[in-house]
Amino acid sequence: MADNFSFDVTSTIDMQEVDNAVNQARKELGQRYDFKGSTAAIDLDQKDKTLTLTAEEAFRLEALWEILTSRLVRRNVPVKNLKRGDVEPASAGTVKQVITLQVGIPSDAAREIVKHLKDLKLKKVQASIQGDQLRITSSSKDELQNAMSVLRAKDFGIALQFGNYR
Repeated sequence: MADNFSFDVTSTIDMQEVDNAVNQARKELGQRYDFKGSTAAIDLDQKDKTLTLTAEEAFRLEALWEILTSRLVRRNVPVKNLKRGDVEPASAGTVKQVITLQVGIPSDAAREIVKHLKDLKLKKVQASIQGDQLRITSSSKDELQNAMSVLRAKDFGIALQFGNYR
């Protein structure tokens, strides 16, 4: 029997599901009456992990955001991991907004998670940062499950997934 148990905390986005959601949003965009004759568009850059929304005005940009988020939620893509940029003027009198897809746990959020676990003083629970993920270890499975439930209860600004439980 193992003397130490562990699990990994990650934050990932399935890019294929994002692509499917963007395609569905584009299809809905073409069918909606309020967007007839509009130059509104959604562009996905999988390499840079960004989405670019383009519309004539900020009001339509918000409607475009609502369409996109509803499709992403239906495909179980965590909307918490989308970081919206500022609305910027673009060519031909349009406005655009760049949305960054957050993949992996940023270092400041990782430090916040480790600090939160240490502040709770859970017995024998150790957290270590490994690149863009965390490994939580303990000699007690019950303490690990307590740590997992505590992390689920607190909002760190990103969607957390738990895996590799051993």
